[in-house]
Amino acid sequence: MENDDNGGDSKFTLIRMPGTIDGDGPIDDTNSSNEELPAEKRAGWDNKVQYILAQIGFAVGLGNVWRFPYLCQKNGGGAFLIPYSIMLILEGVPLFYLEIAIGQRKRRGSVGVWNLIHPYLGGVGIASMVVCFLIAVYYNMIIAWALFYFFNSFQAVLPWSVCPNITIGNISTVVAECDITSSTSYFWYRNTLDISPSIEQPESVVWRMVLVLAAAWLIVFIGTFKGIKSSGKIIYFSATFPYVVLIAYFFRGITLDGATDGLAYMFTPDMSRLADPNVWRDAATQIFFSLGLGFGGVIAYSSYNDVKNNCRRDALFVSIVNCATSMFASVVIFCILGFKAHHRSQHCITTHTDELNHFMNMLLPNGSSIGLATQENFTDTYRIVNATVYEMNATSTDHMDMAQIWTDNRMTDCSIELELKEAVSGPGLAFIAFTEAMIHMPGGPFWSIMFFAMLINLGLGSMFGTLEGIITPLRDLGLSIRKEIVVAILCLLSFAVGTLFTLNSGMYILGIFDTYAGTVPLLLIAFFETIGVVYVYGYDKFAEDLAYMIGDSGPGLYWKYTWKYISPACMIVLFITSTITLFVTPPQYDAYNLETGVDEKTDYPGWSLALIVFLILLSIIWIPVVALLRYCGVLRYIAVESHSKKPEKKTKREYF
Repeated sequence: MENDDNGGDSKFTLIRMPGTIDGDGPIDDTNSSNEELPAEKRAGWDNKVQYILAQIGFAVGLGNVWRFPYLCQKNGGGAFLIPYSIMLILEGVPLFYLEIAIGQRKRRGSVGVWNLIHPYLGGVGIASMVVCFLIAVYYNMIIAWALFYFFNSFQAVLPWSVCPNITIGNISTVVAECDITSSTSYFWYRNTLDISPSIEQPESVVWRMVLVLAAAWLIVFIGTFKGIKSSGKIIYFSATFPYVVLIAYFFRGITLDGATDGLAYMFTPDMSRLADPNVWRDAATQIFFSLGLGFGGVIAYSSYNDVKNNCRRDALFVSIVNCATSMFASVVIFCILGFKAHHRSQHCITTHTDELNHFMNMLLPNGSSIGLATQENFTDTYRIVNATVYEMNATSTDHMDMAQIWTDNRMTDCSIELELKEAVSGPGLAFIAFTEAMIHMPGGPFWSIMFFAMLINLGLGSMFGTLEGIITPLRDLGLSIRKEIVVAILCLLSFAVGTLFTLNSGMYILGIFDTYAGTVPLLLIAFFETIGVVYVYGYDKFAEDLAYMIGDSGPGLYWKYTWKYISPACMIVLFITSTITLFVTPPQYDAYNLETGVDEKTDYPGWSLALIVFLILLSIIWIPVVALLRYCGVLRYIAVESHSKKPEKKTKREYF
């Protein structure tokens, strides 16, 4: 593409164009592979490194750190890497390449690209924008939580390391709720969220959360108000700093007690889990959302590339980096979780050794034959006693009371494996499990600062790409308002909606957004993107575009068959299974019990179910609505003609 300068700023006039869809004319099919796209002046990346880092920053997010390790732990350890790698090849890389390529060729955001492909597909771009907005609204609340912990880490003694005391009369005692759970859990649920026991009890806003949320949106505004010119500079730090922290944590983590136990638990493969279709669904879903497919951010970023850029190499490189980051992050996470499990195991053994010996002496007539429990043999001794009690209970009714006492005791074998079975993901991993490990690490405040700084940077990298998926299409539509004002309005609106998550019940509402705002909609968006490029625009035309951009003979059979058949089939299967799961399994959330200090599965109330349906339909409804309105001539398809300061240069933008 020739990057002619059209004289700087342009004025845009909406005009009716012959051959456009306005109810009385045929579709003007000008989407040939030989078309010369409008040569208007468009911002670009300073260099290739900046662009690659931006794509990596968008793709590599919080899910790589706190979602992927959980899925490995849940779905067979090392065995999960098999379906994950297969789905990366069949679904992830092809779709990621397709989005990068079409954005680079058409040099438009999501709305502009799909209007150029076909006017009836204009709703796909709008759907992407709506999803980006919904996800940005709640995603920045997570960054705000990380900011809160980051600020609280600058203390000699981490505030979540000890339970607070209350004074009744002249007696000082530990807060009961904290005593029955843990100091890290209490700090998360009480000091941070001040959570209510139910989604139906919103109560009031937590003002400290409002303040950190405002700070988070201010940071995002500063990073995006000039588009890629501002976010591109920040991305050098936000995309690379997480790797510095992960490497530092790796070398610290492998030296901690219990690290090898954590890694062994993580990567010991359970091949039987491969027969479970849910494992494959989890792998496909993780690949899909990890790469940011369907958001429009990938398309927006690539639209600022030179048209002759080798986008295939970029797609492969970013996909591999994203996958490798997930695996490396899992190693780091389970080194630390292994250390936490080791510490909790030792604490459990120290606490219950005398109790186990007392039980053997008082209730087991042959307790002396088992031997005295020590800290070295506690786990083996517990298992022998446990088996003996239930064997005696099975052979005689005289020992029923003893078995009941043993059961009520709720003692465990205190093994590291048992501690590691407590699979956690998301906020539970970052703000409870990981913080518990930090308080036992030498130099805990330093490692806490590093960890939460890493989470903030991971979140910001994804936020920049998500907002670019909104801002770029708006600018390409010919919006004449200054970009700074557009970004400011977007951030203020998002902050206003985001205050919902600062309520006492805010985390429950955020869970609805996180689970339902993007899952089904993004699957449909990516499906229509693939169909639009391969079957509407045409695979042959697209192949010619790729040959023109990359300078080779075009895509091979792998790309052809994955784009035409395999990837669409994967998305259809994922959509069907996700929809079935949504309707067959009643939606539930984890409600925090203030008395027991544990999360309890609770059914959503009726209004929450309505909110779930609303969030899903709010984005995908635009796909059929725009197509229907244009077919009926209600929504006119109008081109925007760009009048340059140089009168001999005019360009046309095919938007409504």
